[in-house]
Amino acid sequence: MSAVDGVPLLSIRDLEVSFTTDHGTTTAVRGASFDVLAGETVAVVGESGSGKSTTAAAVIGLLAQNGRVSGGSILFDGTDVTARGGGIARMRGRDIGMVPQDPMSNLNPVIRVGAQIVEALEDNGVARGDAAWRRAVELLQEAGLPDAERRAQQYPHEFSGGMRQRALIAMGLSCRPRLLIADEPTSALDVTVQRTILDRLEALTHELGTAVLLITHDLGLAADRAQRVVVMYQGEVVEAGPAEQLLRDPQHEYTRRLLAAAPSLASRRIQLARRTGGRPEYGEDLLAPSADADGEHAPAAAAPPIVEVEDLTKVFRLRGKGLFSRSTELTAVDAVTFAIPRGTTTAVVGESGSGKSTVARMVLDLLEPTSGSIRVDGVEIGARTRAEEVAFRRKVQPIFQDPYSSLDPLYTIYRTVEEPLRAHEVGTAAQRRARVLELMDAVALPAALLRRYPAELSGGQRQRVAIARALALEPELVVCDEAVSALDVIVQSQILHLLADLQHRLGLSYLFISHDLAVVRQIADQVCVMEQGRIVEQGTVDDVFDRPQQAYTRALLDAIPGRRLDLGPQAA
Repeated sequence: MSAVDGVPLLSIRDLEVSFTTDHGTTTAVRGASFDVLAGETVAVVGESGSGKSTTAAAVIGLLAQNGRVSGGSILFDGTDVTARGGGIARMRGRDIGMVPQDPMSNLNPVIRVGAQIVEALEDNGVARGDAAWRRAVELLQEAGLPDAERRAQQYPHEFSGGMRQRALIAMGLSCRPRLLIADEPTSALDVTVQRTILDRLEALTHELGTAVLLITHDLGLAADRAQRVVVMYQGEVVEAGPAEQLLRDPQHEYTRRLLAAAPSLASRRIQLARRTGGRPEYGEDLLAPSADADGEHAPAAAAPPIVEVEDLTKVFRLRGKGLFSRSTELTAVDAVTFAIPRGTTTAVVGESGSGKSTVARMVLDLLEPTSGSIRVDGVEIGARTRAEEVAFRRKVQPIFQDPYSSLDPLYTIYRTVEEPLRAHEVGTAAQRRARVLELMDAVALPAALLRRYPAELSGGQRQRVAIARALALEPELVVCDEAVSALDVIVQSQILHLLADLQHRLGLSYLFISHDLAVVRQIADQVCVMEQGRIVEQGTVDDVFDRPQQAYTRALLDAIPGRRLDLGPQAA
């Protein structure tokens, strides 16, 4: 049976997936039904826990050991792959390929990249020996890796994130499957790398006639790349249809929430609203607290700067690979100058390796500048007395990207939030407890969580705990280093609104480090664009987004998913 003339290549009907745990049986997917036609891209969208990745794992037969398909059917080209003897193991690789989410954990760190592709080719009987190696090099070339012959000899740690993802795409398409499952294939990548990877994936699958099942939490990305979208919520399909139809006329409340939360679409709505003088749809306000009631940014330049960075430079000395090799120098930050007016948000954006996180670490005084100066409230970092050092640590606090690794797994939530107060000997035990309860309320977390540990919280809850800890000492400046990039779009939107609300109520100033310009559009007042260690453009968020001067800035803006989508007259 061939999937032609509208006959589905993949047909999922009333799918139910259950997991056996110590507390009984949990149903992760309930009654899910949708089709994928040959050559079609279908996106399954939802937040963490919605069941989208579990559905994909069920299709390719890679559920965890305690998981099973407990109801319904999965038909691939007319064959029920869930039935005993359905042959999913034989189909895996040859008929159904997969590009997993995390390229580092899904590549063997001790085996060369080329050899891992050779293994996939040999296991599926596509090629062997020298022919398999030549084919592996060709696949890396097809995936867009330059100098593929040399790259095939390297190990995964010698690749950047984008290069590792391209290697996984090469592996997933190595046997020319008819269906490719791409599970969050670009979630950890910069927008420009993301666009390059998705363009390459789209070109290859179109050339091969491969159908794609794209798993993502970003409805904007899904609508930009797929013909049809399936929305999942709490294990169920709540809405499905053509991408443009879903964008223009969402029927389910959860779909509307995803539309409002997707940063790419929010950025697009703001852009359209600016052009027409209207307001963004779905109640999406401009989040920057300096915006007035009409959505126009009030001038913040008159406020005295809380941070002044002048000619900041950081040079790293790198050791040579050989025993007697000379060391080399890498200029990570090169003569960077900017200021943060008090009570506003300044965003520093750029690709990985642009130097933005190095700037953040120097502002936090976690890294010593090679030259230049940083002044916080007029006092230069590095030239402080002991008393000024203590005052600085109370005045400036960080919120890091990964809320799990930045929280001590052995501390309860109470101990985590209380720790800064304890370290700075603030108040009595009773006063510290009252302050902790106040902070939990400020970040909208119930006091019942105080006895739990970080592993018992969701990603969004952990990031709220990190924010509460950062606010414990009543800082004036908060440095957010990719503080929302690891979160689902709905949780991300909640955290952005929380940060804006706290800034408005407490008068906080933010240095916001991000590679996601769609997020920056919502939260920032001023924007500094970094490329290869230098600031190539800076100005107000509206000036930079509406009138970019540099080709690099335009490339970053063009890479935002959804910029080519027509949201219709409603969006204005």
